[in-house]
Amino acid sequence: MAPKASDDTMTGGDATGGEADDLRVGRRKAVRYVVPVTVIGVAAATIGLVPALADSGDPDLPKITAQQLLDKIAASDVQQLSGTVKITTDLGLPDLGGLESGLLSGAAKGGDGSAADPSAKLTELASGTHTLRVAADGPDRQKLSLLENAAEYSVIHNGKNVWGYDSGSNEVYHSTVEESAGKKAGSPVPATPKDLTEDALKAVDDTTSVTVDGTVQVAGRDAYKLLVKPKQSGSTVGAISVAVDAKTGLPLKFTLTPASGGAAVVDAGFTQVTFAKPAASTFDFTAPKGAKVTEGDEGGKGDEAGKGDEGGRPTPGHGGSDDFAEAFGGHGGQGGPEGLNIIGEGWSSVAVFDTGGEGAPSGAEAGGDLGGFLGSFGDKVSGKFGSGTVFSTRLINALMTDDGKVYVGAVTKDALVKAADAGK
Repeated sequence: MAPKASDDTMTGGDATGGEADDLRVGRRKAVRYVVPVTVIGVAAATIGLVPALADSGDPDLPKITAQQLLDKIAASDVQQLSGTVKITTDLGLPDLGGLESGLLSGAAKGGDGSAADPSAKLTELASGTHTLRVAADGPDRQKLSLLENAAEYSVIHNGKNVWGYDSGSNEVYHSTVEESAGKKAGSPVPATPKDLTEDALKAVDDTTSVTVDGTVQVAGRDAYKLLVKPKQSGSTVGAISVAVDAKTGLPLKFTLTPASGGAAVVDAGFTQVTFAKPAASTFDFTAPKGAKVTEGDEGGKGDEAGKGDEGGRPTPGHGGSDDFAEAFGGHGGQGGPEGLNIIGEGWSSVAVFDTGGEGAPSGAEAGGDLGGFLGSFGDKVSGKFGSGTVFSTRLINALMTDDGKVYVGAVTKDALVKAADAGK
């Protein structure tokens, strides 16, 4: 990888209304993001454009403005690729010997779900370091494989069929989609830098600085670096850096660093990539003999089936990234929990909804493994709103009040308390 470019990038004023409109139109061409919804959904904040010129760097690429680079991302139309992606996620969850991963997976899976269900299996990306093989051939054929120590998990979308296969448990999950659904059919397969980048560029306003921060090489390809930083105080997001392929406009690497410093919260990038057409056999799948096959259904629970070649429908919620972004991305709460409201704007926005319950249990009240998990990172707080518990990660924080309200955002604990006080 080339040395880091210098930081004396020139910046200017905020974006004009025309630039914002252009970006809103252009962003619709990018695909959705990848990491489990709790990692990036709230962090997807609005972006205000600051024109900037790239410094001379390594590699030596033509100068480009931030507007031009964002246009390049929006115009990118890579239909065919294959490669390897390394993704590291460090939310700062307590070390409970793997229990935290089990809790995340169990929450997504449900009581009688399949170990091969993408909505459950891909929650493993919420922590640790993982290696993925990815391939795509247009909107109707994609494959993602999660490589593990002695097993492999794959999600294959081929035409109307979506298959999930866990070699460790020898389980298969199958659902069907309309072939005209296009890219949306691939929503259970979130894992590339392009997906992450698109979610971060969903809206534009003056709450963010966007600059070009030099050049870099990723997976042997020349790239520009797009740097996104909040202008607002109170956000847990420090910066987002995106390496953009100079030739195709495809994001090759996505890094989100927290305001608190230290290692990146999310670091996802190609270690190898080619834009040749993958072999058609890449997207073929037949359930192995003896495998347990679960068919998806409208209720999202699935019934065990014999062969799995006829099918149910995709389980609601598999487009989890969009579901969460709709709820918490500042769109007035459409698509989120009933009664959801958004306080503030941009990076400092906080989503609020009422559970109708009596707040979060303490670690002692919850008992068992869940009690240990809650007690290990919950802090009691109080204010004009009353009292409650803040559950913290390095990126997403949530305040659950004793009267059953939840305040959640990519903001600090103090910002959550302030939001709760303002709501009284």
